[in-house]
Amino acid sequence: MAILFCNFIKPLPLLLLLSFTDLFASTLSLGIGINYGQIANNLPTPSRVSFLLRSLNVTRVKLYDADPNVLTAFANTNVEFVIGLGNEYLQRMSDPQQAQAWIQQHVQPYHTQTRITCITVGNEVLTGTDTQLKSYLLPAMQGVYRALVNLGLSNEIYVAHPHSAGILANSFPPSSGSFRQDLSEYIHGMLNFHVQTKSPFLINFYPFFAYKDNPNEVPLDYVLFQPNQGMTDPITNLKYDNMLYAQIDAVYSAIKAMGHTDIPVKVSETGWPSKGDPNEFGATPVNAALYNGNLFQRMQQNQGTPAKPSEPIDVYVFALFNENLKPGPASERNYGLYYPDGTPVYNIGLRGFLPRMDYSAAKKNAFSFSALLLLMMIFLIHI
Repeated sequence: MAILFCNFIKPLPLLLLLSFTDLFASTLSLGIGINYGQIANNLPTPSRVSFLLRSLNVTRVKLYDADPNVLTAFANTNVEFVIGLGNEYLQRMSDPQQAQAWIQQHVQPYHTQTRITCITVGNEVLTGTDTQLKSYLLPAMQGVYRALVNLGLSNEIYVAHPHSAGILANSFPPSSGSFRQDLSEYIHGMLNFHVQTKSPFLINFYPFFAYKDNPNEVPLDYVLFQPNQGMTDPITNLKYDNMLYAQIDAVYSAIKAMGHTDIPVKVSETGWPSKGDPNEFGATPVNAALYNGNLFQRMQQNQGTPAKPSEPIDVYVFALFNENLKPGPASERNYGLYYPDGTPVYNIGLRGFLPRMDYSAAKKNAFSFSALLLLMMIFLIHI
């Protein structure tokens, strides 16, 4: 074991060791969720990712599927998961038997050891062009929820759908936020579902897109949470110093306009790319560090929006790693906080650690996570 420990420590740079030392002096949780996408062929194993996220004190992770390898790797930890059903499942999930069979296969075997709190049914369906898929969405959500009820899991796991910001017809001023008229028939039914099941409304917001499309009109400091003059809602007189908060309050206004005031809004994705194509203005490591770093600070302060100051914002940052196989513009492959080798893409003060060896192999030798941390502390004391 001594040899294993020395081989494990030796390659680490001093800066990383010092950062790891700081980890023991702080029990602060990030207070933010992380999207863990896997559209890549060079990512670390889930067991190593489990080590990294726990060293960061990340306690909330969102997946786009129900990867059994990931759920197993996080067994007996305090990390809670959002798992996903892809759009290709929607038609089948409206059948209660198929929905129950999916949960029995993908949820129940892991739920006793890995905490699963949400199942997302589809992703950004309403802003797509497939009208038939839109008609499947609500019945699929209802089918999954009924299956959870039948299996006695509905009080532990909620059902939701992540929407694109494109469902909004108007987002400024925030008090005049409204949904697109052509989507109202779908959204109205979904809002009723959220009320009935006491589940949140999920939406993906990327202020980066607003800046990229209009860099001469959208103030960069406003979208990056930097000091700026801000904007005032002329109806409520509430002042906004960043675009994300304004977008969230626009959703609350849109929901209220459809007759509901008791549905919480959560941001299921937000982030900023560190690299992009020449026409993707603002996609730089500096801007990505400012956006995510400032967002993390605000989340640690439990900030609410101007319209909902007493309700801390709930956010999942996109994404944990750069994903080299994602299609589309270069920015799509460069939203990660980390490179696949565990190196931070930019410095925002995250003190994490990705082991060079596969932690699953170490576990076979009774080299537990707690024992590893203890050995790290002993080593650091003596250097």
